[in-house]
Amino acid sequence: MAKLTDAVKQFIVQALACYDTPQQVSDAVKEEYGIEVPRSQVALYDPTKHAGRNLSEKYRVMFLETRNQFRREVAEIPIADQAFRLRQLHRMANEAMRRKNIVLAASLMEQAAKEMGGMFTNKRELSGPGGKPMEHRTVVVDEKSVAAAVSALEDEY
Repeated sequence: MAKLTDAVKQFIVQALACYDTPQQVSDAVKEEYGIEVPRSQVALYDPTKHAGRNLSEKYRVMFLETRNQFRREVAEIPIADQAFRLRQLHRMANEAMRRKNIVLAASLMEQAAKEMGGMFTNKRELSGPGGKPMEHRTVVVDEKSVAAAVSALEDEY
């Protein structure tokens, strides 16, 4: 394990608080300070992980303050806001339509629909429409129906 100065430790804690991976932090320390720090040593400075459970109070507080500040700043970045993204997609789709680029316009509209439908979030709905329970249906199909459907499809091709 490398011997680290207080400045390097602070750098590691702040980078981890901003959701950098231990490998990214290790690479950044090497580039910034010229010190090779293994990922396992970097992980010791993340109090949200098992490896960092014994992190000193000083660095634990620094980590939490940095993470809270990072989250506030991210909220201020326009592209992190759904309304901003939709507005930009709208402008791009209009420009694509003006230039008669239908394929691009369709792609942008699909992306906007996914954005509105929550496709780009980590939210998962485990219920049916309107919050009601999921409907489960058992469909029984006889062999003649399946054979007829397969035959019809084969005839098309």
